[in-house]
Amino acid sequence: MDIKRTVLWVIFSMSLLLLWDNWMRHNGKQSMFFPATTAQQAKNASASATTTPTNAAASASAATAATDTAAIFAPVFRSETITITTDLIKADIDTVGGEIKRLELLKYPDSDDPKKNVVLFDSHSGKTRIEQTGFFGLFKGTKEVPVPARTYAAQTGLLGGNFPNHKSGFVALPGPRSLEGANELNLVLESEQAGVKLIKTLTFKKGSYVIDVKHTVANNTAAAIAPSVYLQLIHDGNKPTSGGMLSGQTEFYAPAVYTEAKHFQKLSFEDIEKRHGKADAKPDHETVSENGWVSMIQHFFVSAFIPEDKVKREIRTERVRENIYSVSSVIALGSVAPGATASSNARLYSGPQESAILEKVAPGMELVKDYWYFAMIAKPMFWVMELIHSILNNWGWTIVVFTIAIKLALFPLSAAGYRSMAKMKVVTPKMTALKEKYKNEPQKLNVAMMELYKTEKINPLGGCLPILIQMPIFLSLYWVLQASVEMRGAPWVGWITDLSKPDPWFILPVLYAISMYITTKLSPAPADPVQAKMMLFMPLLFSVMFLFFPSGLVLYWVVNNVLSIGQQWVINNKIVPPEHR
Repeated sequence: MDIKRTVLWVIFSMSLLLLWDNWMRHNGKQSMFFPATTAQQAKNASASATTTPTNAAASASAATAATDTAAIFAPVFRSETITITTDLIKADIDTVGGEIKRLELLKYPDSDDPKKNVVLFDSHSGKTRIEQTGFFGLFKGTKEVPVPARTYAAQTGLLGGNFPNHKSGFVALPGPRSLEGANELNLVLESEQAGVKLIKTLTFKKGSYVIDVKHTVANNTAAAIAPSVYLQLIHDGNKPTSGGMLSGQTEFYAPAVYTEAKHFQKLSFEDIEKRHGKADAKPDHETVSENGWVSMIQHFFVSAFIPEDKVKREIRTERVRENIYSVSSVIALGSVAPGATASSNARLYSGPQESAILEKVAPGMELVKDYWYFAMIAKPMFWVMELIHSILNNWGWTIVVFTIAIKLALFPLSAAGYRSMAKMKVVTPKMTALKEKYKNEPQKLNVAMMELYKTEKINPLGGCLPILIQMPIFLSLYWVLQASVEMRGAPWVGWITDLSKPDPWFILPVLYAISMYITTKLSPAPADPVQAKMMLFMPLLFSVMFLFFPSGLVLYWVVNNVLSIGQQWVINNKIVPPEHR
């Protein structure tokens, strides 16, 4: 019994330590178990973010370098920002290149400043943000926190010659800039270079985070041309800044590629940097496909270029310049005769990682939600929780009902375990006597203990299964809470205004400590005094760790403990025979 209890606590402790370590690594802090990776330093990020077209010829990105030389000789073009507003997004498009340089999500408040909205595409050379301070709800205040330089944009253009690209000047045709009751609007951008005209048509739709992107090429020269369209997302390699130690947000940025052949492949800026300048270095992703998409993912949100299906494309990941990286699809348009036109259609999704939305956007898009190694359990778990939420319309009560359902499902198993634990109370004095009698003869002690279990009809591992089964549920729920944007900003009651963040008043961790203490006292006490003290100390240790865990996860564990206390009382008084109580 003592060995069993020790093993269970070790498993539980290691699970919490692994979760804690993962939280630290996601927030850019040193891992307790793994050596720190060599991250690309951002000391030149400010200068890189403001690189002019004439300097960008040094870029190693195939989708960029091939077009930058022509931009050196282009006349000076005055940039203009076109702002498109729908019911869900606000996008800024630069007439230089037709680049989407800023995109704001109007339905998602910023986690650090609720008065602002989440901004995906953006570019700045560094700034500061205001962060809340305080401890246990006391000494509240604010402080300025530096934010590193940012470069994140969606770029498109033509390759294969002196053609318009994301450095060329475009003219925006007149038209509406806001939906204003309409279901969709088109932004048409035109650019002509050396007789080759490129028309970009961006279509914004009501109730959608998808932007349709159409490229039409008109060959006004006297010879045939063979252009290719590139769809490119660029991002700096800076580590994200977390919202403080108690933010609960595990921020990250990473490129990702999906094809039907290789499925979802999450990459890293560090790996792209290592390949830079090495001609023999092969990308660790599929490079040619007729399906799929390329993306930049971050916590809760994603941007992805999705070309038409069954259209051959080349997939590239490159270091564009110092600390700037790209992921792109390049689609050859074939030969375009003089006077002829060719076109290519694609979509750009830039929005939240909501499962119901992602599944409709493109095959495999829901895989950007990172459930770590627990996807097989976390996905059906979240599906069940969505069903419950559709009825209750509150994610906090959804977790409560889900916990009750899990507890009821495991009740027969728990009853058997508690019966075994109740019997252990009766035989604990006998076990202690045997240990004293055979304290220097471990083999005889094992034989005597097994004989005692057989005589008393006790399964020494009977109490293990309920806890062992709950651990994958506990770990999977952690990742559901961490990966599901549906939980972001989701309130429960009163002081819990965001289930994906820690409890701001630490009430749930305290309730957990109390409930765990009661559960421990109701369980059979270990014969070893050292183990007995450890059992009383562990609830306090875990409660301290739970201070930094999402409140939704702690809510699950508090409800689970409360149900366990009631369940154990019922079993001890209604199910377990009186002689074993």
